[in-house]
Amino acid sequence: IYDQGLQGEGYRRGGFEGFPRFGKCEFKGEFPFAQVSISDSFVPVQVSLLAWNPFIPLDDRNSSIPCAILEYTFHNASPEGVEYEFSYHLSHLAPGCGEDESHSRNTVIPDRGVFLNNVEPPHSEAHGSAALIAIGETPRIKGMWLRSPGWEFDSLSALWREVSTGTFTANGGSNAIDTKGRNGGSILCAGALAPSESRTHRVAVAWHFPNCYLQVGGDGKHTDTQGAPGCRSLADDAPPLWRPFYASIWNDAREVALYVEQNYATLRGRTLAFKQALFSSTLPSYVLDAVSANLGILKSPTVLRLENGDLWGWEGCFPDAGCCHGSCTHVWNYAQAIPHLYPKLERTLRELELVRSMDENGHVAFRSALPEGPVKHDFHAASDGQLGGIMKVFRDWQISGNQNWLKKMYPLAKRSLDYCIRTWDPDQRGALFEPHHNTYDIEFWGADGMCTSIYLGALSAFAQMAQAVGQLEDAKFYDELAHRCARFMDGQLFNSEYYQQTVQYQDLRNTSFAELVAKVDEHSSEMEQLLKREGPKYQYGTGCVSDGVIGAWMGRMYGIDMPLSREHVRSALQSIFKNNFKTDLSQHANAQRPGYAMGHEPGLLLCSWPHGGKPTLPFVYSDEVWTGIEYQVASHLISEGFVHEGLTIVKALRSRYDGRVRNPWNEYECGNYYARAMASYALLAALSGFRYSAVWRTLWFGPQLNVRPFKTVFSTATGFGTISLEGRNLRIEMLEGELPLVKLVLKEHAQISTHEWKTTVRPHQPAIINL
Repeated sequence: IYDQGLQGEGYRRGGFEGFPRFGKCEFKGEFPFAQVSISDSFVPVQVSLLAWNPFIPLDDRNSSIPCAILEYTFHNASPEGVEYEFSYHLSHLAPGCGEDESHSRNTVIPDRGVFLNNVEPPHSEAHGSAALIAIGETPRIKGMWLRSPGWEFDSLSALWREVSTGTFTANGGSNAIDTKGRNGGSILCAGALAPSESRTHRVAVAWHFPNCYLQVGGDGKHTDTQGAPGCRSLADDAPPLWRPFYASIWNDAREVALYVEQNYATLRGRTLAFKQALFSSTLPSYVLDAVSANLGILKSPTVLRLENGDLWGWEGCFPDAGCCHGSCTHVWNYAQAIPHLYPKLERTLRELELVRSMDENGHVAFRSALPEGPVKHDFHAASDGQLGGIMKVFRDWQISGNQNWLKKMYPLAKRSLDYCIRTWDPDQRGALFEPHHNTYDIEFWGADGMCTSIYLGALSAFAQMAQAVGQLEDAKFYDELAHRCARFMDGQLFNSEYYQQTVQYQDLRNTSFAELVAKVDEHSSEMEQLLKREGPKYQYGTGCVSDGVIGAWMGRMYGIDMPLSREHVRSALQSIFKNNFKTDLSQHANAQRPGYAMGHEPGLLLCSWPHGGKPTLPFVYSDEVWTGIEYQVASHLISEGFVHEGLTIVKALRSRYDGRVRNPWNEYECGNYYARAMASYALLAALSGFRYSAVWRTLWFGPQLNVRPFKTVFSTATGFGTISLEGRNLRIEMLEGELPLVKLVLKEHAQISTHEWKTTVRPHQPAIINL
C-alpha cells in the first residue's frame, strides 16, 4: 500500500511508513466522514481520527474547498494522569521544479502553522502552495525541516529524533535561495489528560495549484497534453490554459486554510447535517453504503471544475492521469447524484454537450474538450449518449423548474434530436436501424432494445418539452414518432421474454460493412468467412443485455411518460435478473476484463444468451460485470416492485467491495472512481419513490419497503432534508432551503392517491399531512 517491497528500492525513497505505529487500527467510513480508531497496549492514550472535507448539497462553493480537515481526539484510558505531545508533519506539496526541492520555500503562519510555496514563475504549472494549520489553538511551529546536501533521509531522521525524545524545536522557516534537501513543515500541540478525560486537536491541510496546462480533446489546433502535472508553461507572461474553480476564490493555500478555520463550525455542522440525514434513513445498510461510497467520486480526480464554475469529467482516473476524457455522455448517462445534489453544476454538463460540443448539423462529440472550446467532429456520435442527453434536459428542467433555461436549451436539443433521427432512423420508422455507436465502444447494426429504448425516451421527453414551450406542431410530430417507436419495440423487438436486437447490415444507407468485408478479404480469409457467416462483429442479436430497457429506467426516474408496454418492461427486467445475475462466477468464461468480478464472487453480467445464438465475437465487454449497470438494473427492478431481486444485486455487488479485495470507495471500471458508479444514487429514488417536480411543485412518494417508520434523505434544487412515513402521517423536514408544494401523489400497495398540499416547507417548520 505504501509502494514498498514491490520492487528493488534502489534510489527510491520512502515516506513515513517505516516509523513505529499503534498496534491496533479500526476504520469506519460514512462519507463524507471517515473515522479511524487506533490503540496500543503500550500507550495509555486511545486515539480517534475524524477526517472530512466539506460536502453540502447545493452549496457548490463550499463543497469545492481544496482541503482536508483532521480531528484527532485523545482519550486517557488509564487510571493515572497523562501528559502528551501531538505533532503533525507535512511534506512539501509544492516543491517546484528545482533540483532536490531547491525551489521550495517555507513561511510560518503566525500562531497557526506553516505555509509551503515555491519560487516558480507565477504562470508555471508547478507554481502553487500548501498550508498546514492548527484550528482554534496556538501550536509550536517548525517552519522548515532540517535540510542538508547529504542523503535525503536526513530530514526524517532528524525529525524523528526530536519527536521521539520530546525535543521538538520550533523555527521560523527560511526563504534561503536554493537550499537543497527534503522539505516540509510541522506543528506540535501539547496537553495533559486526567483519567477518562478526552481532548480534540483539529488540523487543516490545504493546497492551491492555480495553473493548468492539461489539454485534451480540442479541435486539433493544439497538441493534447495529458498525464501528471509537471513544469509546463507557455511563456513567463502568458496565462495558463485554464484554472481550477477554487483559484477564482482564494489566492493561495494560506487563504484557503484560514477560510476553513474562520468557518470551521459552520462547514462542519452543515456537512454533518447531510451525513446524519443520509445515514438516518431506514434503508438497508448496504444500500446506504453503496449510495454514500460513490459520492466520493465527486471529490476524486475524476471530476474537475473550471474557473467559470463548469464541471468537466473523466470517465475514471489513474493515480497520475485521467482516463477517457470529456464528460463522456454515454458513461455519465448513468450518474444520478449530481443532478439532485448539485443541480446547477449538472446543467453545465448539458450546456457542455449542446453548446460547445455540437456542430451546426446536430452532431454531438460525446467527448468534450479541456479547456472548454471547439471539438473535432470526425468520429461517430454516441447514440445512447446523445439521446440520453435530451432526456436529461427534461430531467434538469423538472428539477430546476427554470422555464427560461428550457427555452434556451429547446432549439439546441431539437437540433440534436433531429440529427439522431436523420442519422439512425432516416425513414422515421421508430427504431435505430443504421449502425449506431454506444457505451460498449462499438456500433450496433440494426434495431436493438437498449439504444432504441433511449430513442423512445428522448422522443417522449422532447414532445413533452415542446408542449411546455408552446411548440404544438413539434409536440405532435415527436409524440407520433414516439408511439411508432414503442409499437416497433413491443411488436418487433420483444421476444416474449425480453427485448433483443435484429441484426441488419443490408438495405441500409450505410454500406461500410460491404466495404469492410472487401478490405478484410485482402488480409484474412478466416475473418472474411466469419463476417460473411455472422455479419458485423460485436452484436448481441438474441442476447439478453442488462441495459436492454435502460431508456425505460431513465424515463421512470425523470418522470417522462413513455408509451412502452409496462408488462414487457417488467418481463425484460425479470429475464435480466434470471439470466444475467450469477451468485458464483467461477464457471463463467471471461476473455475480456475479469478483474471487476471473478472466481467465486457474484455479479450481474452485461449480457447472456439463454436461447443460444451468441456470436463468435460478441459486443466488447459482454462477459464483464460493471457496477454502474448493476445499479441501473437493481434500481429499475426495485422501482417496478421486484425489491428482493434488486436488493440481491446491490448486496452482492457491495460484497465485492468490502475492503478485503477491493476499495469500498472505488468502484473502478475504465479507471478508478468511475463516474458510471454514481448510478447508485438512483437507489434512493427507487426505494422511496421520491420525485419532485419544481415545474409543477408536485411530490411523488411511495416507499417500496414495508418498513415503518420509513425515512430517507432527499435533495432538490431549492433545499435538502428528510421525508418519513409513520402510520398515516407523512412528515417533511428541511435541513436547508425550502420545498414549495402544491400537490402530493402517494403510492402505497399499488394504490395511487392524490392530495392537495399547498405549503412551503422550511427549516425548523416541518410539514405533516395525515393520509
